[in-house]
Amino acid sequence: MKLTTRTRYGTRALLELAMHKGEGPVFLKDIARRQQISLPYLERLIAPLIAGGVLRSTKGPRGGVSLARKPGDIKLTEITRLLEGPAAPVECVDNPDVCDRSGSCAARDVWSRLKEAMEGVLGSTTLEDLVDEQRKKGQPGKN
Repeated sequence: MKLTTRTRYGTRALLELAMHKGEGPVFLKDIARRQQISLPYLERLIAPLIAGGVLRSTKGPRGGVSLARKPGDIKLTEITRLLEGPAAPVECVDNPDVCDRSGSCAARDVWSRLKEAMEGVLGSTTLEDLVDEQRKKGQPGKN
Protein backbone atom coordinates (compact mmCIF):
# COMPACT_ATOMS: atom_id res chain seq x y z
CA MET A 1 0.00 0.00 0.00
CA LYS A 2 1.29 3.46 -0.86
CA LEU A 3 0.46 6.84 0.55
CA THR A 4 -0.16 9.35 -2.21
CA THR A 5 1.85 12.48 -2.87
CA ARG A 6 -0.85 14.39 -0.98
CA THR A 7 0.34 12.90 2.30
CA ARG A 8 4.02 12.75 1.42
CA TYR A 9 4.21 16.36 0.23
CA GLY A 10 1.82 17.63 2.89
CA THR A 11 3.96 16.05 5.59
CA ARG A 12 7.11 17.56 4.08
CA ALA A 13 5.49 21.01 4.08
CA LEU A 14 4.40 20.61 7.70
CA LEU A 15 7.85 19.39 8.67
CA GLU A 16 9.32 22.47 7.01
CA LEU A 17 7.05 24.68 9.11
CA ALA A 18 7.81 22.73 12.28
CA MET A 19 11.55 23.10 11.66
CA HIS A 20 11.04 26.88 11.57
CA LYS A 21 8.49 27.07 14.41
CA GLY A 22 8.56 30.43 16.13
CA GLU A 23 9.95 32.31 13.13
CA GLY A 24 6.54 33.59 12.05
CA PRO A 25 4.41 32.75 9.01
CA VAL A 26 6.16 31.29 5.98
CA PHE A 27 5.23 32.03 2.37
CA LEU A 28 3.95 29.02 0.45
CA LYS A 29 6.32 29.84 -2.41
CA ASP A 30 9.27 29.45 -0.01
CA ILE A 31 8.02 26.08 1.24
CA ALA A 32 7.42 24.97 -2.35
CA ARG A 33 10.92 26.00 -3.40
CA ARG A 34 12.71 24.43 -0.43
CA GLN A 35 10.69 21.21 -0.57
CA GLN A 36 10.63 21.01 -4.39
CA ILE A 37 6.84 20.88 -4.56
CA SER A 38 4.95 22.76 -7.23
CA LEU A 39 3.25 25.82 -5.76
CA PRO A 40 -0.20 25.09 -7.30
CA TYR A 41 -0.12 21.55 -5.87
CA LEU A 42 1.01 22.80 -2.45
CA GLU A 43 -1.81 25.34 -2.43
CA ARG A 44 -4.33 22.49 -2.85
CA LEU A 45 -2.80 20.61 0.09
CA ILE A 46 -2.88 23.56 2.46
CA ALA A 47 -6.66 24.14 2.40
CA PRO A 48 -7.66 20.89 4.19
CA LEU A 49 -4.86 21.40 6.72
CA ILE A 50 -6.19 24.87 7.53
CA ALA A 51 -9.79 23.61 7.69
CA GLY A 52 -8.65 20.77 9.95
CA GLY A 53 -6.97 23.14 12.40
CA VAL A 54 -3.40 22.01 11.73
CA LEU A 55 -2.37 25.24 9.97
CA ARG A 56 -3.34 28.86 10.19
CA SER A 57 -3.12 31.37 7.39
CA THR A 58 -2.14 34.99 7.92
CA LYS A 59 -2.93 37.56 5.24
CA GLY A 60 -0.91 40.63 4.37
CA PRO A 61 2.66 41.46 3.40
CA ARG A 62 4.05 39.54 6.37
CA GLY A 63 1.53 36.77 5.97
CA GLY A 64 1.87 33.14 5.11
CA VAL A 65 1.12 29.89 6.87
CA SER A 66 2.17 28.61 10.25
CA LEU A 67 1.36 25.69 12.49
CA ALA A 68 -1.83 26.23 14.47
CA ARG A 69 -0.62 23.95 17.27
CA LYS A 70 2.63 22.69 18.73
CA PRO A 71 4.39 20.05 16.58
CA GLY A 72 4.13 17.59 19.48
CA ASP A 73 0.35 17.90 19.37
CA ILE A 74 0.03 17.03 15.67
CA LYS A 75 -0.02 13.29 14.98
CA LEU A 76 0.60 11.77 11.58
CA THR A 77 -2.80 10.05 11.75
CA GLU A 78 -4.42 13.48 11.68
CA ILE A 79 -2.34 14.59 8.70
CA THR A 80 -3.09 11.45 6.70
CA ARG A 81 -6.80 11.57 7.56
CA LEU A 82 -7.07 15.19 6.42
CA LEU A 83 -5.16 14.60 3.20
CA GLU A 84 -6.13 11.01 2.29
CA GLY A 85 -9.28 10.14 4.18
CA PRO A 86 -9.72 6.95 6.24
CA ALA A 87 -6.69 4.69 6.73
CA ALA A 88 -8.55 1.49 5.86
CA PRO A 89 -6.86 -0.29 2.96
CA VAL A 90 -10.24 -1.51 1.67
CA GLU A 91 -13.70 -0.06 2.09
CA CYS A 92 -15.21 -3.05 3.89
CA VAL A 93 -12.97 -2.54 6.93
CA ASP A 94 -14.75 0.68 7.88
CA ASN A 95 -18.06 -0.14 6.21
CA PRO A 96 -18.81 -3.88 6.39
CA ASP A 97 -22.24 -3.33 4.80
CA VAL A 98 -20.63 -2.83 1.37
CA CYS A 99 -19.93 -6.57 1.12
CA ASP A 100 -22.17 -9.50 1.99
CA ARG A 101 -19.08 -11.55 2.85
CA SER A 102 -17.63 -9.14 5.43
CA GLY A 103 -18.59 -11.27 8.42
CA SER A 104 -17.00 -14.43 7.04
CA CYS A 105 -14.03 -13.04 5.11
CA ALA A 106 -10.57 -14.00 6.37
CA ALA A 107 -8.93 -11.41 4.09
CA ARG A 108 -10.98 -8.64 5.74
CA ASP A 109 -9.47 -9.67 9.08
CA VAL A 110 -5.99 -9.13 7.61
CA TRP A 111 -6.99 -5.74 6.17
CA SER A 112 -8.36 -4.78 9.59
CA ARG A 113 -5.07 -5.70 11.27
CA LEU A 114 -3.18 -3.75 8.61
CA LYS A 115 -5.30 -0.67 9.35
CA GLU A 116 -4.67 -1.08 13.09
CA ALA A 117 -0.92 -1.36 12.51
CA MET A 118 -0.83 1.73 10.31
CA GLU A 119 -2.91 3.71 12.77
CA GLY A 120 -0.64 2.51 15.58
CA VAL A 121 2.51 3.79 13.88
CA LEU A 122 0.96 7.01 12.60
CA GLY A 123 -0.88 7.63 15.86
CA SER A 124 2.26 7.29 17.94
CA THR A 125 4.32 9.61 15.72
CA THR A 126 4.04 13.39 15.98
CA LEU A 127 5.38 16.18 13.86
CA GLU A 128 7.84 16.86 16.69
CA ASP A 129 9.14 13.29 16.32
CA LEU A 130 9.79 14.02 12.65
CA VAL A 131 11.58 17.27 13.56
CA ASP A 132 13.86 15.32 15.91
CA GLU A 133 14.58 12.71 13.24
CA GLN A 134 15.19 15.35 10.58
CA ARG A 135 17.65 17.21 12.80
CA LYS A 136 19.60 13.97 13.29
CA LYS A 137 19.74 13.49 9.52
CA GLY A 138 20.40 17.13 8.58
CA GLN A 139 18.11 19.51 6.80
CA PRO A 140 17.89 18.80 3.06
CA GLY A 141 16.29 21.43 0.90
CA LYS A 142 17.47 24.39 2.97
CA ASN A 143 18.46 27.15 0.57
